[in-house]
Amino acid sequence: MLRILIPIDGSPAAMAAVRHVLLLVGRGLRARCVLANVQAGANLYEMVVARDPGVLDRVAEEAGRDLIKPAQQLLGAAGVAVDVEVVHQGDVGPALLDLAERHGVDAILVGAGAPGLADRVLGSVTLDLVQNARVPVTVVRVES
Repeated sequence: MLRILIPIDGSPAAMAAVRHVLLLVGRGLRARCVLANVQAGANLYEMVVARDPGVLDRVAEEAGRDLIKPAQQLLGAAGVAVDVEVVHQGDVGPALLDLAERHGVDAILVGAGAPGLADRVLGSVTLDLVQNARVPVTVVRVES
């Protein structure tokens, strides 16, 4: 059984990656998916107002799980086993690479929107994964 990491950020691109996995499963691939979301770290205002780091962690966990839920339901309805991981804060690329290592995934499927100036100048999470992952990375583009 192939273990596949799918980063989920709530975007149409992320759901395109999920639909691609469903296409592969429909053609006979046996897969187990790790759905991962990386939350942005709290800003100074949030840290001061919350006063309790546990509150910030709970909010990040809930937000991540809410973003993952549609993908989890879609895969689950197709009989695909799913693990869910929410990283409460961190740089997205390195956090996803760490999750890939910890879960021993065989591949990463990442959704990507239409390329723009930011991708060419600043780099992107997708580029980070392609350049640094120890497993194959498949980039699934959203049809425009």
